[in-house]
Amino acid sequence: MRFFQSNTKFDFLGKRRLALSLSGLLLVLGVASLGLRGLSFGIDFSGGALVEVSYSESVDTVMVRSTLKKAGIGDAIVQHFGTSRDILVRLPASQGAGSAVQSSAVMDALRGAKGEMLADSPEGGIQRCTSSSGPISDCAIQMRRVEFVGPQVGEELTEKGGLAMLYALIGILIYVAWRFEWRFAIGAVIALLHDVLITLGVFSVVGMEFSLPVLAAILAVIGYSLNDTIVVFDRIRENFRKMRKGTVTDIMNRSVNQTLPRTVLTSLTTLLVVLTLLLAGGEVIKGFAAALLIGVIVGTYSSIFVASPAVLALGIAREDMLPVVKEGAESDALP
Repeated sequence: MRFFQSNTKFDFLGKRRLALSLSGLLLVLGVASLGLRGLSFGIDFSGGALVEVSYSESVDTVMVRSTLKKAGIGDAIVQHFGTSRDILVRLPASQGAGSAVQSSAVMDALRGAKGEMLADSPEGGIQRCTSSSGPISDCAIQMRRVEFVGPQVGEELTEKGGLAMLYALIGILIYVAWRFEWRFAIGAVIALLHDVLITLGVFSVVGMEFSLPVLAAILAVIGYSLNDTIVVFDRIRENFRKMRKGTVTDIMNRSVNQTLPRTVLTSLTTLLVVLTLLLAGGEVIKGFAAALLIGVIVGTYSSIFVASPAVLALGIAREDMLPVVKEGAESDALP
């Protein structure tokens, strides 16, 4: 296949204006959504309680939500968790109410709606209950887990998460500037900001929950995208020193084409693993896998269409990448 050959001759830099338009549109939509809607923070950041409840048969989230509302818990978020028999109830932080109080209130409301308790089952904690009607009659209810994060802890995690991302970008800027040249450092950071903002924008537009695993995935995406970008930059530097003919654009195009098979194959194998996590990993790592999926796709795109064009726009020249010859080095080399 020509796409995986090392002698491809795609004019990537020639399409940089089209790529700029596409990236600009995605960034505008993402930033606008972040400004208007923001992110749907999980309890890791916003604070609150999470109660996971398991039923012995399928249950309707609308009925559960209605039951909790009648019990005075109207601000609960109810959703299926993995299967139609598992329910996840999210509650905002409440003054003076810890996880034990909030989880007990949820379980009392759900069990009380089922009618008369008959007996405790041998499997510790599971109780049988009956009701005259409804799809959740004759059910067994089990509270599987409870998590609680106070509002102050949530604010602290939000601040530290943002600082972690900022420190990572500053460290990358310093490393690439030392390893290559300041224009490459700025180009790499521009590409990484592009990846992070688009990933966050997708989460905002779709309304997916932003939790600590998602933040970890975004930091992983920064490392993944930087790795691809560094590979391209290293080949650009090598070709600047080897190729005596050709413009800066020609050398950059040649470098991107030479690294294209490695970039595409690496991304495809990574995507296969991430898709497996997303489809078969369950709700626990769904956000993590989704962030990785978006980040790998956008990161592959940015290493080709964003990083190198950004360096070109900053005015890189062949002379900037030639090794500096120290004065007197030639005479020192003589016998």
